[in-house]
Amino acid sequence: MKRILVTGGAGFIGSHLCERLLNEGHDVLCLDNYFTGSKTNIAHLLSNPFFELVRHDVTAPFYAEVDEIYNLACPASPVHYQYNPIKTIKTSVMGAINMLGLAKRVSAKILQASTSEVYGDPTVHPQPEEYWGNVNTIGIRSCYDEGKRCAETLFMDYHRQNSVRIKIVRIFNTYGPRMNPNDGRVVSNFIVQALRGEDITIYGNGAQTRSFQYVDDLVEGLIRMMNTDDAVTGPVNIGNPNEFTMLELAEKVLAQTGSASKIVFHPLPSDDPRQRQPKIDKAYSLLSGWQPKVQLAEGLKRTIEYFSSTLIDVISPCKKS
Repeated sequence: MKRILVTGGAGFIGSHLCERLLNEGHDVLCLDNYFTGSKTNIAHLLSNPFFELVRHDVTAPFYAEVDEIYNLACPASPVHYQYNPIKTIKTSVMGAINMLGLAKRVSAKILQASTSEVYGDPTVHPQPEEYWGNVNTIGIRSCYDEGKRCAETLFMDYHRQNSVRIKIVRIFNTYGPRMNPNDGRVVSNFIVQALRGEDITIYGNGAQTRSFQYVDDLVEGLIRMMNTDDAVTGPVNIGNPNEFTMLELAEKVLAQTGSASKIVFHPLPSDDPRQRQPKIDKAYSLLSGWQPKVQLAEGLKRTIEYFSSTLIDVISPCKKS
């Protein structure tokens, strides 16, 4: 049994990670300030004697004896990270400093949940880890993009200067149960709009692409990365390389929900990437053959079932009398 700290543990991804670690027999300490996380996400874990929940903001130091740290704390959707951009960048940068300081003090291994956003609006496609990115340092998304890039720098410098055992993963678009229905991410947006019979909102002409990864595949990749040899620091892309346009995604959601919603188009937001697709050769090589198993059709089915059962005000058009 390992004592494992998960920051942002009550969030969408964090809650799935906490659950998986508990199922593997570990002692899990979940840290969250509930800005985007929710106690609802981890309520089913509270009765487990090996699960501990602490309300804490990672911008302040935290002290505990742990063996491993998964640093997931940070709002990750544009709606949330643009709500308070200064707070967002402080969470990425100061949070990294505080968690790296803890890892250094207790000799813990620490994993940084970085993001595909470090690649910005890429000029290289698909994106390999060696690509340095095309990021606007002063745009409305910069608080998140640059915060995560700076966190990667801090991780590498703590590793080189203080021999802290680090892991860096770059997470590509992830979806699944426990997503916040109001987080503004495209998968949850489309599903909720379809279930409510509202217009499906596409920004731009719908030709921009994303690669969608189901949350279970991501959690498997995170754990495999943490368990690699200390010489493996990353960064390593964790994502599903199957690429879809926004229009294709909308059509798949409409088909699976049976919704009569119409697709409408709105102007593309500033700095919105035109393409996003991970190159995952490194993950396959370093993480014991890791590759995504849940493809979009099955993942959407599970996610739609979740939203159908949890959103009180949802009335699916296909179920209306």
